[in-house]
Amino acid sequence: MLQTKSVFQEATIVTPTGERLAARLEWVQHPVFSGVWMKHLVTGKDTGGLLSCHLVRVEDGCEIGMHTHEASLELHEVLSGTGNCLMDGRDTPYQPGVCLVIPVGERHAVAAKGSDLHLMAKFSPALL
Repeated sequence: MLQTKSVFQEATIVTPTGERLAARLEWVQHPVFSGVWMKHLVTGKDTGGLLSCHLVRVEDGCEIGMHTHEASLELHEVLSGTGNCLMDGRDTPYQPGVCLVIPVGERHAVAAKGSDLHLMAKFSPALL
């Protein structure tokens, strides 16, 4: 299994606007959903608004409740942990290696079950 903590302690984020260490970026609490934390690895400032990339940690037993992104396509790449994503009446189990494309405007929710869930969430155009 991929060890998220060790990978991101060593990761270097290189963009046209500069270089930074992921380990030095702060975990930011989600403004709406408790038990959900994010590191904003790449933002619209780095990509001319075309793409953003966020490391997301959902604590065991917590969830990102039902929501939509009206202007962005979203890609989830599950790095570690277990849980599920409910989208369009379909429940997709989340475990390392699962990738899920979430179309623009599609309602979805993500829950961690059995362990903390770490995923990479990418948005096009950029969310932030």
